[in-house]
Amino acid sequence: MVTEEQWRAICENDARYDGKFFYAVSSTRIFCRPSCKSRVPRRENVSVFRNAEDAMAAGYRPCKRCKSGGARMPDVEWVAQIEAFVLEHYAEHLTLDRIADGCHGSAYHLHRVFKAQKGMTPLDFVHQVRIRRACVLLEMTGMSVMDIGVAVGISNAAQFATLFRKLEGVTPSVYRKRRMVGIDGE
Repeated sequence: MVTEEQWRAICENDARYDGKFFYAVSSTRIFCRPSCKSRVPRRENVSVFRNAEDAMAAGYRPCKRCKSGGARMPDVEWVAQIEAFVLEHYAEHLTLDRIADGCHGSAYHLHRVFKAQKGMTPLDFVHQVRIRRACVLLEMTGMSVMDIGVAVGISNAAQFATLFRKLEGVTPSVYRKRRMVGIDGE
């Protein structure tokens, strides 16, 4: 249970409470120091621990931003966390800052580490995930192309069609027609 005093320390990033407790966020499975500059979590998702060891024993990972575990998380593990975050939130408005905030790191460091590990930028990965999901929706649903764009996080129809064509080589409509011919022709 989070006390009012602890919650105030978390909301105000109060460094005076560092070392007195750590807080963990169930939605991200990450624990932080009270002074962490990450976005304030939802109170119902927060648990408090006396020390980093207790938080890790409960299955939480240290925050990369505030280095709550005393050591950095390996880059490979952090990139996996970034990928999981994108897969869960691809339909939302995602910026590099939003991803970095959700994964407890700086945008610059996240971009550099992700590109070094995956050979593409985090936003290129977001686009790839969105278009893969759009392909599934084009094949499996009767949704309009515009509605599919919105469903995968791209509300501008022209931007969706341009990105789709760039990654798939054809427009969404042509992609759907070709898939339907393939299905009917079997």
